[in-house]
Amino acid sequence: MMPRDAAGLRMRKEAVSSRGMQALALGISVLFLVMLLLLLAKSRPLLSGYSLTEVLLSSHWDPARGQFGFAPVILGTFYVTFIAMLIAVPVSLLCAVYLSEYAPGRVRRMFSSFIGVLAGIPSVVFGICALLVFVPLVADYIGPWVGVETTGLCILTAGLILAVMVFPIAISLSYESLQALPIELREASLSMGATRWETTRKVLFKAAGPGMLSAILLGFGRAFGETMAVAMVVGGKNQMPSLFAAGQTLPSLIVSSVGEMMSLPLEQSALVFVALFLFVVVTVFNLLARWVEKRLQARWKI
Repeated sequence: MMPRDAAGLRMRKEAVSSRGMQALALGISVLFLVMLLLLLAKSRPLLSGYSLTEVLLSSHWDPARGQFGFAPVILGTFYVTFIAMLIAVPVSLLCAVYLSEYAPGRVRRMFSSFIGVLAGIPSVVFGICALLVFVPLVADYIGPWVGVETTGLCILTAGLILAVMVFPIAISLSYESLQALPIELREASLSMGATRWETTRKVLFKAAGPGMLSAILLGFGRAFGETMAVAMVVGGKNQMPSLFAAGQTLPSLIVSSVGEMMSLPLEQSALVFVALFLFVVVTVFNLLARWVEKRLQARWKI
């Protein structure tokens, strides 16, 4: 009787745990829908008075005159993110390969700990470092080198600090993807006469491709939605973006205007629409990334 009672108790505990996890998963899905509906509802005043095309394609932003054009801010966001990913992706992948395949054990452990600490630093600290390092670098060296006069508070500076912020997540996840591969893959390739770099490029990249792609896409999400560090160095001007000129991004627009949003209901609706746009873009991009990852897993399956 005792073993049966114990088995029955374990089964009941397992059933309760399973239902609890299902309830949590359902709650997260409901939270997602609630956030989406809330943003849609708060964006209705703007969308009822202005067409979606007018809002997204207009370049004039002046809430006091009823002008809500988001084209410069949207382009600024993509410019900054593109610069950050252009720098971060190759550096992160090469660092992950070095740590996984070339670095001695002591160096690997030291740098892995350092990357973990770097990932936990608040974004405002990155912003301060950007003001102290990247702003003078762009204003005093990079700008004059290319023949451009700039204050350093510009799109390029925001892209540089975002690249630094993407490094930890992209490096750590790419490193974990490479480390998760079985040692037999490396041994089989090396036994056929391939060099270590040939093994990495032709075998390990192929096997770890989906995981490394996920690392890059998560880095994109971090860069696209980053607020504080970008707001501190991007310049905060709603104008068409230029590499060495002040600009604006969607998150930094919300931060810079949040103090005024309660005084003008239509501006409040416009800023909520910015949050809705960010919400939709990141969601669509993540869904697309999952689809691409599954396709690559099937295509690159060894």
